[in-house]
Amino acid sequence: MTRPLTLTGHARATLALGLPLIGSHLAQMSLHVADTVMLGWYGVTELASVVLGASLFFIVFILGSGFAQAVMPMVAQALGRGDEAQVRRDTRMGLWLSIGFGLICYPLFWHAGPILRAAGQDPEVAQLAEDYLRIAGLGMIPALLVMVLKSYLAALERAQVVLWATLAAVGLNVALNWLLIFGNAGAPELGVRGAAIASVAVQLLTLAVLGAYAALLPALRRFHLFQRFWRPDWQALRQVFALGWPIGLTGLAEGSIFQASALMMGWIGTVELAAHGIALEIAALAFMVHLGLSNAATVRAGRAQGRGDAKGLRDGAKVAIGLSLGFGLSMVALFLTLPGPIVALFLDRANPDSAAIIAFGSMLLALAALFQIADALQVMALGLLRGLRDTRVPMLLATISYWLIGIPASYILAFPLGLGGAGLWMGLVIGLTVAAALLMTRFWRRAPKP
Repeated sequence: MTRPLTLTGHARATLALGLPLIGSHLAQMSLHVADTVMLGWYGVTELASVVLGASLFFIVFILGSGFAQAVMPMVAQALGRGDEAQVRRDTRMGLWLSIGFGLICYPLFWHAGPILRAAGQDPEVAQLAEDYLRIAGLGMIPALLVMVLKSYLAALERAQVVLWATLAAVGLNVALNWLLIFGNAGAPELGVRGAAIASVAVQLLTLAVLGAYAALLPALRRFHLFQRFWRPDWQALRQVFALGWPIGLTGLAEGSIFQASALMMGWIGTVELAAHGIALEIAALAFMVHLGLSNAATVRAGRAQGRGDAKGLRDGAKVAIGLSLGFGLSMVALFLTLPGPIVALFLDRANPDSAAIIAFGSMLLALAALFQIADALQVMALGLLRGLRDTRVPMLLATISYWLIGIPASYILAFPLGLGGAGLWMGLVIGLTVAAALLMTRFWRRAPKP
């Protein structure tokens, strides 16, 4: 019989799984940063079009990635029960659903131009965004398949390969951008199309690396992941679908609250919107740590649930929450003591607007310090609940918190009450705090008692 882990043992196990996942999330973010910086060098219109196109791609991706994220707790629970056949069944049907979603959504990318123009976007920017998405949209299927394999490997506690594959993708992305956006070293100068080709190539490379690892590593061959891949498994497909669609909608609700906040900040002013974007980028970097720990908590809760270890599940949850809160408190201290220098890292001091952006961004970072703890708690609660395969009620709780409370609070505080950008971020704090309270309460009520 396996001896119960001490709290220190739980911390070691959570960090051993969580740190590579944190690294892979940070590396994934750097892909977006590299595209933004390099297209910024190429042209303002091109940058605007790809920011617009990439935002649409990301929204659709978040919705479709619910099936991939469902694989993580399902595989973890199957492993906890010792049911290796179910590991293969769930992962394979996660791959099937991801392929189906990618095929269904591609027409949206092909016809993105008219959609974006109808939404009031500049015609030239909308056309370039369509040019980008007609190519980049081909990467939706490999991007979602990569997410499934990441979930599968994380549940198997093989997260290190995910980190190395993502880091390799960053290097390839920068090199291909340099060649294809600008036409360096004799390559054709393709602008936004070059950025799209680079993105698809990166996704295909990552898929090839993770697929080969999952299929060929001797320790993983026993799962026969791709054997008779074409055969449907309708029961497993229904189970992955039922668990996955609420996860996708939860991610969409959470991601869109920040999209809505950017839209409202644009009503206030250009300087304020620039500062808002920088502050959100900084907060997002911190969030990647919480997200990685949350993924680790999903796997460990799922494993404990599968083997019927209620005490291990609750002790592991307490440790994971404590680790996330500890990091959150360090970010609170950093954001409150050094907001100006942090914001300044993202700016050219020669820009005449820099001083105003730094001043406003420093105020927003102080408010970001307020939601560090709430953000840590809500994402950790979501991860733990997914480990219990509880996704539908959390989806409703998150949607209520973000859209029925957070967004209206942001609007009322910012405009009718006249607090401007500060009020807008106070609304975000309120929405995230409500989500954290509701979701944490849900988890501790649902977690089995020893």
